[in-house]
Amino acid sequence: MIEPIGGTSHRAAPLRLDERVAEQLRARLPQVAERTVTAITGEVPDYSGTLTGQMRDKIENAVRIALGTFLQLLERAETADPSTPLSRALEAAYALGSGEARSGRSMDALLAAYRVGARVSWREVSATTVQNGLSAETVAEFAELMFAYIDELSAASVAGHSDELASAGRVRRRDLERLVQQLLAGEPEEVLRRSAERAEWPPPRTLTVAVLPRSNLRGVLALLSRHTLESGEDLPGVELAEDAAVLLVPDAHDRRRRQLAGALHGHRAVLGPARPWPQVAQSYQRVLRTLALGLRLPEDGAPLDTEEHLARLVLSTDPEALADLRAQVLRPLSTLPAATAARLAETLRSWLLHQGRRDEVAAELFVHPQTVRYRMGRLRELYGDRLNDPATVLDLTMALAFLPEQPE
Repeated sequence: MIEPIGGTSHRAAPLRLDERVAEQLRARLPQVAERTVTAITGEVPDYSGTLTGQMRDKIENAVRIALGTFLQLLERAETADPSTPLSRALEAAYALGSGEARSGRSMDALLAAYRVGARVSWREVSATTVQNGLSAETVAEFAELMFAYIDELSAASVAGHSDELASAGRVRRRDLERLVQQLLAGEPEEVLRRSAERAEWPPPRTLTVAVLPRSNLRGVLALLSRHTLESGEDLPGVELAEDAAVLLVPDAHDRRRRQLAGALHGHRAVLGPARPWPQVAQSYQRVLRTLALGLRLPEDGAPLDTEEHLARLVLSTDPEALADLRAQVLRPLSTLPAATAARLAETLRSWLLHQGRRDEVAAELFVHPQTVRYRMGRLRELYGDRLNDPATVLDLTMALAFLPEQPE
């Protein structure tokens, strides 16, 4: 139950209404209610044209109940529990505020309606009290009590409106969180569409995943679309750092990708590829695989863009196969000392990538071109004609593209 939040029920105690006056006021309630609703529709734009038919009847009835409750409050001023009728009225006012929130309206219109209703109701009611010879002091107390009553009804409606918004917000956050989990898990498109509709989230053309520390989340979200989804709980697929958050950014493809990278600059983010929104799990998995590579973030603060590491990602899909390939193509070096084999493998890699341009190889390895010439002579001795075989060159290039780091 909504308890009285002001002192209307207790302030009514010293003010008693003559039975004859009370009866006249009760008789005027239908007329007062009708005039009150007419005034509200004429003066409150949000209700203009909407209070018709059954809706108008309901509002008029609500006004009659409110005024009737007020009269009951006065008639029960000396009973043990004068707040009982007021509690019922506050419940009704609370429900009215909740209904406004569910209809997507703010409290401005309803509070304006309360003000108009109070003014019109008092004008009608005061005429009856004056005509029946109530003293000026009693009429003033009557007015004070009535407007305090309206304030309590208004406050109850505000509470109902706020509670409904808070409740709806919690429900929508849960629905959005469920949608994110389903998107990242790669649920079927029909499931995703139902969840998107339930969460009132408009599906975009594409979604792009970004992972960043949760401590940087607020600053980034302020720069992105309000339909961006985010999650940091129970992320499927792999366990990330404790403070990691995942963003699903709508329509950040093509030229907008650069804008997204700019928004993520300086926030230690990893950026996945854009994918059709029901397939965003692919973007998420790409980010996870990139994180698993242990790559360092760019020193200039730019995000780690998975699109710039596709070759490494391709070669890392089957680490055992890559290790076997590397052992196979480097078998001619297996009889050499480990340090010598490592230097020759590094030289062969650079030679392949620079297409045999000796000076460029020397510059990359910080050695003299003659050193490169000597090492390549050794390699030709070990490999023979296989260095001219396209299939062998392909295997060597793939195996040596990303040499494992040597311990310092």
